[in-house]
Amino acid sequence: MDVPTDFHWVVVKHILRYLRGMVSHGLHITHSYSITLHDFMDANWVGSIDDRKSTSGYLVFFGHISIS
Repeated sequence: MDVPTDFHWVVVKHILRYLRGMVSHGLHITHSYSITLHDFMDANWVGSIDDRKSTSGYLVFFGHISIS
């Protein structure tokens, strides 16, 4: 932010063009009386036989809507 270059300006214009094309898209959130927070997680420790790496993932719901 102190020394913006031409590359930064090109990237900003790209982002603005993308956002302009996405105006009609969005998340449709419906009214719900459920304000509970649910989270789910799964992990596969050392699941890959080749490189012994682990894999994990999670999902968070606020009411009936997935937020993360």
